[in-house]
Formats: sequence, C-alpha cells, structure tokens
Amino acid sequence: MRVWLVLPAYNEGANLTPLLTGVRKLRVDAPQLDVRVIVVDDGSADDTATVAQREAASMPLDLLPNVQNRGLAYTFKRGVMAAAQQADATDIIVCMDADNSHLPEQIPLMAREIEQGNDVVIASRYRTGAVVRGVPWSRRVLSRGMSVLFQAIYPVKGVRDYSCGYRAYRAGFLQSALASQGEDLFAQEGFACMVGILLHLSREKGKFTEIPLILRYDQKLGLSKMPVGHTVKRTLVLLARERLRTLRG
Repeated sequence: MRVWLVLPAYNEGANLTPLLTGVRKLRVDAPQLDVRVIVVDDGSADDTATVAQREAASMPLDLLPNVQNRGLAYTFKRGVMAAAQQADATDIIVCMDADNSHLPEQIPLMAREIEQGNDVVIASRYRTGAVVRGVPWSRRVLSRGMSVLFQAIYPVKGVRDYSCGYRAYRAGFLQSALASQGEDLFAQEGFACMVGILLHLSREKGKFTEIPLILRYDQKLGLSKMPVGHTVKRTLVLLARERLRTLRG
C-alpha cells in the first residue's frame, strides 16, 4: 500500500533528521507500506531544506520550498494538494507535524483503519491509551475544553480531537472533496486550518475514526510556533461560522 506523508516544516532542521529516521524504520517494521515523503519547507531560516535534500538520497522524498514564509495553512494546503495530485484513489495521505512530536510508528495502525473502510483517521489525545508527554497542563486543560465545546456545537461522528494535525486520509475521499469544494477545503488561515478542513470534510459524509495518539512533545527541539490566544480566537470564530452555516443549510 502506498502512503504519501506530508510534512509542513518551518525551521525544523534539528527535528527533521530523527523524524525521517523513524520513517525509514518503517521499511523494516511495516514493509507492506510504500512511504513517500513530501516536505514543504515554509521559507525556513535554518537548514530544513538542506536536511530534506540530504535525506532524499536514502528515501523517496520530494522537497517543495516556499520562497518566503507563508504560514501553516498555505504550507499544509500545498503539501496535501501535491499528494492528492500524485496519489491513486486507493492510496493513503498522512499528515503529521515535522517537529518529531508525532511518531511514524503509528502510521501502520492508521493505514489499517483506512483499509477497514474509514475515510479519515485521527490520532486523538482523547482516546483510551493516548500518551501525552511534555505538554504544559495549561495547554492540556485548554485543549480538553475546546474538544468538549466542539463536540457540543459541531459534532462529527467518531471525532473527539478536532485540532490534532496527525491524520490519515483515504486519497480517493480527499480527491472527491477537492473536486466538490476546491481550495475552499483549506479556507481557514493559521493553525485553525486543521479544524477547518475537518469540518469541511464532514460535509462529504465520510467515515471518521480515531486511534490513541502518542504525543512526545518532550522530543521536540525549539519553541512552539503556535500563538495560542490568536489560534483559539480564530478557531472559535470558525466554529461559530460553520455552525451557523449548517443551521441555515
């Protein structure tokens, strides 16, 4: 089974090498998966592009550089659309953070869930068996509160974690959504884009499920790039707008 792994990266040179080492290890641990990597370098000021080019010598890896920093939403959209254009309908498109906090060894379980008939598989912080290390308690409490709010206002069957970026998509399902919604599928800016694409995909009547996330924030080198307050505000505005749109529809 072919897997397209999309990695939006901004100043992740130090984190990219250990992450891609884990991806290469899948050749031994999960030989049934043909993993092809797409690194979208968002105008990094460090050696992210150099590291990606070096790693491309030992694994199937394409580097898509942004000339300047465009932000997560644009970078995520560029990577996903590149994968969707190359993938067959039966392939899997996986998106994950490039900061080494998400573990590649969870990809085989996500792929198995896709094989069993699911269209979107989310690595969730709110499923039994989830492990979260290195995240401050204030962030954990905020994330949990947002999850409860999302489920109450805009429930999506099978989903508890609306914002985690570690997901697997059936390529054919994503291609169908792009055909019907176009770039509107990625309309939300900033870190709220992860919530936005999930809500937009929920209109496509696909099957969503989750696996327990293993989040190793303690492995991440460097500071978080997410402006928490601004992201929460954007996400709440998005949630309210999409809920009103659903009621009117």
